[in-house]
Amino acid sequence: MSADITKKDPEATPPGPAPTRAAPIKAVPVRHYGRYVSALIALAALGSVVYAFSQGDINWGFIPDYFFNDRILSGVRETLILTVLSMVIGVVGGVLLAVMRLSKNPVVSSIAWFYIWFFRGTPVLVQLFVWFNLGFVFEYMNLGPFYKDEWSDFMTPFLTALLGLGLNEAAYMAEICRAGLLSVDEGQTEAAHALGMSQGKTLRRIVLPQAMRVIVPPTGNEVINMLKTTSLVAAVQYYELFKHAQDIGMTSGATVEALFLAATWYLILTSILSIGQYYIERYYARGSLRQLPQTPWQKVRAHLTSLSSRSEVTR
Repeated sequence: MSADITKKDPEATPPGPAPTRAAPIKAVPVRHYGRYVSALIALAALGSVVYAFSQGDINWGFIPDYFFNDRILSGVRETLILTVLSMVIGVVGGVLLAVMRLSKNPVVSSIAWFYIWFFRGTPVLVQLFVWFNLGFVFEYMNLGPFYKDEWSDFMTPFLTALLGLGLNEAAYMAEICRAGLLSVDEGQTEAAHALGMSQGKTLRRIVLPQAMRVIVPPTGNEVINMLKTTSLVAAVQYYELFKHAQDIGMTSGATVEALFLAATWYLILTSILSIGQYYIERYYARGSLRQLPQTPWQKVRAHLTSLSSRSEVTR
């Protein structure tokens, strides 16, 4: 059985109407009225707070008058020094404790676990007071032929603050570093050992560089938190920013204004550290992200571009 297949000549078919070009689609952005309402509520709440403080009995001229006071600047310097030194102790101690915690030696691992458990389980203010009052327990600091002195002369307020903050921070950094080390796949360690690398060289050359991407963000948060935690050392008579602001407020009679001044300096310092943390995180994100996160200036430019494009669409 055969079927007849007839072919039509394309020239014999009458030409159809020419295809019409579709009109461009005019995109209209969706109106989010809920956002406008929430923004108005937030602005109203902020305005009420600002109005309440503007009507209070506050000498706002105190802040610019004492902003660059010598004692305030000295307190800022001591705060930064204490933050840096405490974080150095915390980071170095945290790395050592993390390695000890992951050790296969049960004694070493147990000692690291006990250290972390103790220092994370007690408030840092209590630890500061313990270091400060150990003179009631030990009369002398005796290191044999190397050093011997009365405890009150040895345990100065600065050393008390440094030990209290640094040793406490080491316990938190140990858990951060341990999480970073565990984030690296074990296969890379096995491959390094197969190539003949020692345990220490594998840790330095293979594991730690990859773990930094996990370690850096929480470490930046710890630095900012340490900057604010230094205000606790005023309780052991160490003169940093908060202690100097307290004394200036008591002598000048502007107690609240001095606290606002200290808060302003803390906000400035933490903002600078936050910017530094952002760029450090962006640096260590290379290789793990296809596209690096935008810088603040790039975000502003993108936002301005989107606003201009929306305005052109609505016209």
